[in-house]
Amino acid sequence: MNDIKKYLDNKNRNIIFLDEIDSTNNYAKQLARNGESSGTVIAAKTQTAGKGRLGRSFCSPSGTGIYMSIILRPDYDMETVSLLTSCMSVAAARAIDKLYGTDIKIKWVNDLYLNGRKICGILTESAVNSHGKADFAIIGIGINVKSVKQFFPADLLNIASSLEDETGKTFSLSEISAGVINELERILPTPERCDFMEEYRSRSCIIGREVIITKADREKTAKAVGISDKAGLIVRYSDGTEEILTSGEARIKPLY
Repeated sequence: MNDIKKYLDNKNRNIIFLDEIDSTNNYAKQLARNGESSGTVIAAKTQTAGKGRLGRSFCSPSGTGIYMSIILRPDYDMETVSLLTSCMSVAAARAIDKLYGTDIKIKWVNDLYLNGRKICGILTESAVNSHGKADFAIIGIGINVKSVKQFFPADLLNIASSLEDETGKTFSLSEISAGVINELERILPTPERCDFMEEYRSRSCIIGREVIITKADREKTAKAVGISDKAGLIVRYSDGTEEILTSGEARIKPLY
């Protein structure tokens, strides 16, 4: 990972490499609170407490994946900040497809899938200032690159995989990481215009599927019928009513 700058469009970007950290997002937040500049990337060989959405953990075996977080200091309101996860989803999908010749799918709101298995998770965290805008935002991403078969427990292998396990090919972690950063730079200047949203929709693996929605510890079944311009999941219930979800979880209901 220490040669990532070789593949970056912006060679001046600050990259911090760590052998081990609890969570790159946690480290990035600490740096951001201490004034670290926008655009800094924190990358680690392994995480001892990788973070996922809704308090979940992200399994991060040493040297097998990309575990990195990017510090941003955007002049965005919090509604625009909420689009950053979707921006990163599209950027990472583009970068992976360019290298692997794959067709990466996005499961609302923050997971990338290949051949029906999760290969990437994204977590955005932010702090708001007194003007109601983002003081800083942290976009964290974890991508399973090299084979995870000997590292993941059996129950996790039922739902997760890696790029190498699914394609038989692998590229350097630095090349993939730089590709993700380069693609994100192309989207980020104007995320509020939502130019990326059509691609986000076209890559969706959840639209048209029956889903189980979990909100406030209650579950409901609905059909996912679309993605709003602000990246909300549009669902339709059995009584015909529709709702736009901006939080919670939507699990795809098995077909069998």
